[in-house]
Amino acid sequence: MAENKDTQPSSFNDKTFSGVGNLIKLLPTGTVFIFQFLNPVLTNNGRCSIINKYMTGIFLALFGFSCCFSCFTDSYKGPDGVIHYGIVTVKGLWLSTNVEGVDLSKYKLRFGDFVHAFFPLIVFGVVALLDPNTVHCFYPAFESTEKVLMMVLPPVIGAISGTVFALFPCNRHGIGCP
Repeated sequence: MAENKDTQPSSFNDKTFSGVGNLIKLLPTGTVFIFQFLNPVLTNNGRCSIINKYMTGIFLALFGFSCCFSCFTDSYKGPDGVIHYGIVTVKGLWLSTNVEGVDLSKYKLRFGDFVHAFFPLIVFGVVALLDPNTVHCFYPAFESTEKVLMMVLPPVIGAISGTVFALFPCNRHGIGCP
């Protein structure tokens, strides 16, 4: 009976850490970090000219694409012992090199891939578009009129996304995932 008590918390801890691992794996932390690092430069600390607006818009689009694209990649360990990365397609995993003797059709695109791509995009969008420098640059009147929305929306979107990732973990091990 003492062994059962010891294994229950361990199993719970394993599930908890697994859920947190899935959350870290899927949220666009690297993309958000790079955006937070470059955003003050791109927006001129919120005092944008037309060039700053175009550059920031281009980087927002590129970083948003980065958040989604990573959800459509996967990897496997080949017969040669090397990890191969590829892009998930309707027919299976597409690789830049041919690997013989491996069934890549089991890596087919699924509905869950789109769900797992949508939520990181939304998280990044909320964090990036409600950043003070971005707000000052693109829509300065919004900050004074919608302060409550700017304070409440990021944690709510984060909690919803975190719950989805914890309840429906992704089994893809794409580019950037261990």
